[in-house]
Amino acid sequence: MKYSIWRRLIALVVFFGCVIGATHANPTSREAEVRQLWQLLDYVAVDYAGAVQNGAIISELEYGEMREFSTRAQSQVQALPPHPLHAELATATARLKQAVERKESPQQVSELAREANRLLLQAYPFPVTPRAMPDLARGAALYQAQCASCHGATGAGDGALAAKLEPKPIAFTDEERARSRSLMALYQVISQGVDGTSMPAFASLSEHDRWSLAFHVGTLAFKDADIEAGKSAFAQGKAASATIPDMNTLVTVTEEELAKATSPATARTILAYARTHPKTVRAQQERTGIALARKLLQDSLNALKNNQRVKATELALSAYLDGFEPLEATLDATDRQLLVDVERTMQLYRGTVSQGNVPLATEYAEQLDGYFARVEDVTGANKTDATTVFVGALTILLREGVEALLIVIAMVAFLRKADRPQALRYVHAGWLSALGAGALTWLVATYVVSISGASREVTEGLSSLFAAAVLLSVGLWMHQKGQAGQWQAYLKQHLTAAMEKRSAWALFALAFIAVYREVFETVLFYSALAADGNGPVLFAGFVTGLVLLAVIAVIFLRTSARMPIGKFFSFSSVLVAALAVVLVGKGIAGLQEAGWLTATPITGLRLPVLGIYPTIQSYGAQLALLLAAGLGFGFNMVKARR
Repeated sequence: MKYSIWRRLIALVVFFGCVIGATHANPTSREAEVRQLWQLLDYVAVDYAGAVQNGAIISELEYGEMREFSTRAQSQVQALPPHPLHAELATATARLKQAVERKESPQQVSELAREANRLLLQAYPFPVTPRAMPDLARGAALYQAQCASCHGATGAGDGALAAKLEPKPIAFTDEERARSRSLMALYQVISQGVDGTSMPAFASLSEHDRWSLAFHVGTLAFKDADIEAGKSAFAQGKAASATIPDMNTLVTVTEEELAKATSPATARTILAYARTHPKTVRAQQERTGIALARKLLQDSLNALKNNQRVKATELALSAYLDGFEPLEATLDATDRQLLVDVERTMQLYRGTVSQGNVPLATEYAEQLDGYFARVEDVTGANKTDATTVFVGALTILLREGVEALLIVIAMVAFLRKADRPQALRYVHAGWLSALGAGALTWLVATYVVSISGASREVTEGLSSLFAAAVLLSVGLWMHQKGQAGQWQAYLKQHLTAAMEKRSAWALFALAFIAVYREVFETVLFYSALAADGNGPVLFAGFVTGLVLLAVIAVIFLRTSARMPIGKFFSFSSVLVAALAVVLVGKGIAGLQEAGWLTATPITGLRLPVLGIYPTIQSYGAQLALLLAAGLGFGFNMVKARR
């Protein structure tokens, strides 16, 4: 309950502001109202087919219920507190009521009701998954004791009391209705009952018992053959796991909705196995994403309480790198402030762990758990829409690609100015090799082994620092030649030999490292986005990014071609030094995230695209590099005057 209250308090602060009356609302009462509204909408989505077919009423009693429930849903939405999505939700319930009044098709009414419920959960979220693993054996026993007298021993709606009831009890074995019924809907009905029917509320049962009963009822429409086929699907590969990746999806999705993403037969078998074996879904969920991050964070806190600081630090790093970081791309496109909050609080948590401060670490861990819950809401199943994927794919490619592009283009422009086309092949070989290595990285990360978050950050951090050091030295050298007017003599006397020997391979190494470190990160971020689906949109974002990078390359090459060589040297030296500052900031941040360096967060500017992260170490490294570049440029200018 603490978790749900926290989320509601956030909603109250953000959306009610100074509206005093709204902030006095009872959170538990508000959640109950939202739950009841969700149940009304779900009831219409599932049972409307029993009231209307082909535009004609087939049951006056059930159609009366549908009209009543859709009307109540519309009025309850109007009473909800302000929210940016409130108007859209009100429109959705109004459209639903109109569709019921016009006797639209069951499919259309179901889709409208599902859309309204999606908006409701997005605007007024409440916990939808069981706190503990449901016990299906316990659920079966409860069903026989509490439900069989009405719904029948096998769920066929033929219990001893069924003949005396009106409307008749639901037949849970009815496959048609079962296709549009979720486990959450069953849990809601068990918890609150259904007004106007003989279905009572079983609020006296514990939450765990109600979930166990809901899971058992949710399996009654499946046959043993369905379950066995689903078991094979889960065992054969990632497709089944990706279809139902977590408990949230398992309890909220319907067979009807799953069939839109795969074949109806596959949807049925996968759902049959997942509902009868929820531990399989929970186990795979705890190996990925926010569920993994929350589990590892709790393990880290437990290790700290047992005075195991090293283990606690390792688990904290893994919680961030392996659980949270793969979601950064999506979160950056949807809620950047939440991303900043998680990064900063995680740094603070790791700092208190290293100090052994259990009370403060516990406080930060609670904050992180609240943030992770919000991240789950933003990035969870069916939350990543096409626009988010496109924006994420585009911004990732531009963010990672511009740095590498500028370095490579600067090298190409320099060699053209120097009239040394024979050295260009080393640069082109370097960046092409980096692209090939990136493709190999994708294959390895996808089909062979999983690249750990720590390994990823160490690779990026060290390569960034190495590239920064090389770029600083190159920038100082170019500035010296431009200031002293020595470039022409240098090119005549030294450049030919240098470009044909060691310096040519140095160009290859710089081109390779500059491009590979960006490709490496892009591949991993794209893999995370691809897991959410929307493949065509992801590809569209990628292609758009490539086009923009090509435009940047053409502009830079044409500008440099018209620039006098002395001015080109001076301009390029400043650009290269600036890129070195960016890379050193990213390198320090990467090693901090990998746990190689301490992070001391401070309040300040955060611009990842420029390598600026608000920690003392990152700021210090960038200032030191700026100072070194400034001193080097100053020395060159003084020497040139002499």
